[in-house]
Amino acid sequence: MTMEFLPIFQDVRDKPCLVVGGGVTAARKVGSLLRAGAAVTVVAPDLDDSLRDRAAAGAVRHLARRFESGDIEGNRLVIAATDDRGVNRRVAELAREYDIPVNVIDDPDACTFLLPSIVDRSPVVVAISTGKASPVLARLLRTRLESIIPAGYGRLGELCARYRDRVKERFSALPDRRRFWDRVLEGAVAERIFAGQFAEAEAVIERELAHDALESDMGEVYLVGAGPGDPDLLTFRALRLMQQADVVVYDRLVAEPILEMTRRDARRIYVGKQRNHHAMRQEEINRLLADLAKDGHRVLRLKGGDPFIFGRGGEEIDTLAAEGVPFQVVPGITAAAGCASYTGIPLTHRDYAQSVTFVTGHLKDGTMNLNWGALAQPSQTVVFYMGLAGLPIIVDQLISHGVSPQMPIALIQQGTTHLQRVYSGTLETIVDLVEADPPQPPTLIIVGEVVKLREKLSWFRPPDEPQLGATTRLVS
Repeated sequence: MTMEFLPIFQDVRDKPCLVVGGGVTAARKVGSLLRAGAAVTVVAPDLDDSLRDRAAAGAVRHLARRFESGDIEGNRLVIAATDDRGVNRRVAELAREYDIPVNVIDDPDACTFLLPSIVDRSPVVVAISTGKASPVLARLLRTRLESIIPAGYGRLGELCARYRDRVKERFSALPDRRRFWDRVLEGAVAERIFAGQFAEAEAVIERELAHDALESDMGEVYLVGAGPGDPDLLTFRALRLMQQADVVVYDRLVAEPILEMTRRDARRIYVGKQRNHHAMRQEEINRLLADLAKDGHRVLRLKGGDPFIFGRGGEEIDTLAAEGVPFQVVPGITAAAGCASYTGIPLTHRDYAQSVTFVTGHLKDGTMNLNWGALAQPSQTVVFYMGLAGLPIIVDQLISHGVSPQMPIALIQQGTTHLQRVYSGTLETIVDLVEADPPQPPTLIIVGEVVKLREKLSWFRPPDEPQLGATTRLVS
């Protein structure tokens, strides 16, 4: 199947271009031309507000009248954007006579060129066209691409332009240049640009250009929050790094569908921890990350939730920083935010809670050393991470420090996933409830008046969730 139009990027900087029409559509076309540096003339009796402002500022030349045949001559390209099909067709016919490219809105058969949907990361520009088939589909594709192409690609393009001549001097053979740019654009230089570390990016590319540069330099560690379980909650940066890393170091709380989104050929190392059993001690994990990066690997340290909220991420990057290993941190949606949202429990609410506290309920030597007096204060929500085993202690301590036995509480098992289960009751009833039907970790605990809002605000229904009363427990 042949292409109906040849995709071409045309230089119109300081070149005369004509737009016939002064409405909203014409204004959009003028905006595109101005971003490309064109010298724009607009022919229309009246202008919309944005075009009027541009004309007043001298950004465009305005001929305040109807289109005339002589307006065509001398232009690099022409756009017909009036609401009169007959006028548009006449503009197109005259442009063809002068062999000037012409675009006509909502009339692809009259066009000699099309204006594509654009993802602008200048100097990187992506143009999408469906020919005459469907401009709406082109806009849809543009929206998808907008979400996965970081703004940093523009800065990366600028860096490439600055170093282009030096790379040609350094590598005379085309295959060598290609290998160099592959290493730069898929490695440490690009990632530093995306992370806003411009000086560091230039330092790396300078080392790559040095005559004694090694083929393999030090790698990097990506400390990435995988969120509470739903893959749709990953950030764009997390997804990009998951596809770039050649080693994945992951823990027990990373959902399997998320792990499957990493590179297929990446080496996977499990370092998960669960109660009374650690696949690898924290000090060993810290050492592993540093050693892998020093061996030249791009290492993805994938952690459930957010790395800096009860995730020991600070300990891991402390070791990396001490040993001069490059790293970057990508936050994830912490379990409290994700589970609360997916169960319809707002963590704060003007009528019920003016503050929220995150605490770890992890037992040490059978005790839980927390500031119970602070956690028992009114008008707040308290979220316990890793508190399932210590639930009886949590309940007893809160009640003994003045919290009403009728205070609502919810336990959320595997929140945001298709296995999500919610147990809700009161401090007085919840222990008996979970003993009768024990939830499985990971389970988050939320205590506060906001739990009462769940019945009204809950929206997420896991695909295999039975009717209310089977896996979701409500006790008043």
